[in-house]
Amino acid sequence: MVTNLLLALIAAIVVTTLAAIAIRDQRRLASQRRGLLDQVSDILDNSRVHLARDGFPMLDGNLSDGRRLRIELIADTLVCRRLPQLWLKLTLAENSPQNRPSIGALARPTGAEFYSLVHDLPEWLPPPRTDTSMLMRGDGAATAAEVERSGSIFSALFRNPAVKEAVITAKGVRLIRQVAEGDRGAHLLLRQVRFPVEAVSPDLLRTAIAEAQLLSEALADSNTKTRTTEPMEAGE
Repeated sequence: MVTNLLLALIAAIVVTTLAAIAIRDQRRLASQRRGLLDQVSDILDNSRVHLARDGFPMLDGNLSDGRRLRIELIADTLVCRRLPQLWLKLTLAENSPQNRPSIGALARPTGAEFYSLVHDLPEWLPPPRTDTSMLMRGDGAATAAEVERSGSIFSALFRNPAVKEAVITAKGVRLIRQVAEGDRGAHLLLRQVRFPVEAVSPDLLRTAIAEAQLLSEALADSNTKTRTTEPMEAGE
């Protein structure tokens, strides 16, 4: 009888200890997530950081020319046989709609990219010849010259394996870049999603902004043409 009570007491202590450790780790993880954009908020004018529903921070602000920029972080755990990925999603909104088609490319597509705008575009486009597997789609309004020009930009961007998606639309551009890969031990042993990064670096964000500005200028000559197709939203 005494032995049973002792075993029950030990089991209760073990369960309580494990629960306390789990709660502590969860709080630490939430605190780490909240601070991921702290080092880059000063890069934008009128910047404001707030939390998304998943606990990751979002950053809104303006470039020096007044264009609105939104930075979001996406935890991608859907692809099997691969570590979780932390993506940075940058959406640059133009000051006014541009007279250009919607056209985008996705590097190394798997079909599980729930965050992708490219999958929502209706028309398949032939991707440029490149060493990177690429899905390229548009809204049906692009000319052959625009497809070729944007394809060259996408090819240049995707030479960096950290770049996952690039999209041009009338109202803005979208860029998705890798921030970090999930911790292998936490994922394989405990099935936990932990990213070994304390904060998004200013250099990474400045690079992403420069790439988004390059996308924004890619079809600048298209503004003289008349469009008959309603372009996609970039920020929705």
